[in-house]
Amino acid sequence: MAENKETDAEAVSKPETDGGADATDRAGTNGQVANRAEGNGEVDSEAAARAAEAKAEVESDAEGTIGSEFGDEVLEAEPEKVSDDPKDKSSDAYHAKVTAKAGTPAGLVTGLVKELRPKQWVKNVLVLAAPFASGRLLETGVLLDAVIAFVVFSMAASGIYFINDAIDVEADRQHPTKRNRPIAAGLIPLPIAYVVAVGLLGGSLLISAFISYPLVIVMAVYIAVQLGYCFGLKHQPVIDLCIVASGFLLRLVAGGAAAELAISQWFLLVTAFGSLFMVAGKRYAEVKLALETGAKIRKSLKAYSPSYLRFVWAISAAITIMSYALWAYDIREIEQSRWGLISIVPFVIAMLRYAVDVDRGVAGEPEEVALKDKVLLVLGVILAGCLFLAFYL
Repeated sequence: MAENKETDAEAVSKPETDGGADATDRAGTNGQVANRAEGNGEVDSEAAARAAEAKAEVESDAEGTIGSEFGDEVLEAEPEKVSDDPKDKSSDAYHAKVTAKAGTPAGLVTGLVKELRPKQWVKNVLVLAAPFASGRLLETGVLLDAVIAFVVFSMAASGIYFINDAIDVEADRQHPTKRNRPIAAGLIPLPIAYVVAVGLLGGSLLISAFISYPLVIVMAVYIAVQLGYCFGLKHQPVIDLCIVASGFLLRLVAGGAAAELAISQWFLLVTAFGSLFMVAGKRYAEVKLALETGAKIRKSLKAYSPSYLRFVWAISAAITIMSYALWAYDIREIEQSRWGLISIVPFVIAMLRYAVDVDRGVAGEPEEVALKDKVLLVLGVILAGCLFLAFYL
């Protein structure tokens, strides 16, 4: 990349002029070429066009949008001035407020609750999807199994958060916002973090064993895959995207496994590629943050360019919408209801609405986007209503 820029700069610095070699020697930069064109009118239109293209390329490359490489020189750029606003999570004032409780019982309790990340449990609602789509969610036994599946998945996911943050503690301390996480901020000592993690993971497997054998298998696979992610696979490009996306798919499968229900193949595809869409959007936000602030990020993210991640979430969105439409037609045939087809409208609008947040680079935390965007919430209610009418009326 650098060699190409130097070649372009050399080509631009040698325009055809009436001044001959003397003019060429003095045209050392693109700016000097532009000045000579304005002062003497001696640079031809072709050279001026090449100068403009070279300048545009340099400016674009500074944002990491050219090619597939995510250059280290961008990561090492000097970050913008840190805000002093105590409400700004990237500010030193906010970080000082968080770390002030380190080493105290109150800080430990607060840190443990925060590290559980209850806001992210909203993702575990997916365990209710299979019972809901089967038309049996209102059955007491099925609903109870789904609720227990929600609990064990929340326990397992929280246990993985503890382990992941304990492993990444040093890297998180270099991040503008992740340094405020309880373990990185010193609220939770590492030994306690590992003990709590083992208790949560072991408890999720133990409770699953009392529900059904298929649920134990699903939970064991989820924990094994996520541990592999924590201990190294998250540094492997593409593999990390697939592993995170698989977590959503396994939540869906767990709901069906708990109550031993069959799941539509189209619904599985909707979940799989919808998850990949959200994960690619999350990674896009992380890459954009690194480009803007120079924050240190893990190796796998350096392999992603914004253009590649846009490619991934665009394809994922297209497959998700197509799969949902096919599932909706399947619902019409099985349930003899048009509400499944009607649900396509709010679903597509919701996908496009979420894509706006992804494109802006603010979808770093999908659950927060879903909870804060009132339009998305309304669309979600309408979508759930259409499906409820399709399956239960």
